[in-house]
Amino acid sequence: MKKLSILALSAALFVVSCKENKTDSAITTTEQEAPQKTGATYTIAADSSDVKWTAYHKGGLNPRFGTMKTEGTLTVDNGNLTSGTLTSNVASLTTDPKAVDPATSDGKTSTDLDTHLKSADFFDVAKYPTVKFEITKVEDLAAGTESKTEGANKTVSGNLTIKDKTVNVTFPAKVEINDNKVSLISKFTINRADWGLTYGTDGDPKDWMISQDIDLELNIVAKK
Repeated sequence: MKKLSILALSAALFVVSCKENKTDSAITTTEQEAPQKTGATYTIAADSSDVKWTAYHKGGLNPRFGTMKTEGTLTVDNGNLTSGTLTSNVASLTTDPKAVDPATSDGKTSTDLDTHLKSADFFDVAKYPTVKFEITKVEDLAAGTESKTEGANKTVSGNLTIKDKTVNVTFPAKVEINDNKVSLISKFTINRADWGLTYGTDGDPKDWMISQDIDLELNIVAKK
């Protein structure tokens, strides 16, 4: 029995450690005050911008992934990104069909997962229709900082509001600015528990089977 317990523990540790790290870990803190918006305003191009998301079962198994559309504005002052607001309509959340195989999911499809994620079990879209990110600070990426976002040159901080909880997150990003366009690209991971985003009640075994990590990839293009 003791030998079996050790083997089971070893297997569990292996499963937990098998998720490949392809994103930066966001640093979180309490909600921060957003700066006053000054300078030139660029409007996010909804047709060429999105937020990609990936969620996992424990240990990085059976990843589920898809996209969510976003809109809003970015503000540039003296050649620097200084503020901005991104608002995503949760109703636009779409799971990639390749992420859900009905043959291994009891016949469930990506559309079924969309419906479940938008229900009161998770995002509760009827009560909380949007996810909002408001930039609070943008700084140059510290020299020598390694990032999973290729070409990262800035550190972006902002208040991320999911349902009724706001947490400030900080992550590396690649920001490019010219006269007519601003682009913001980043890949980072948040812990859904920081926003109370759980499946069922606290301690529910269904929730335990789902990793708390959610990978987000911002692909934002804003134009004058």
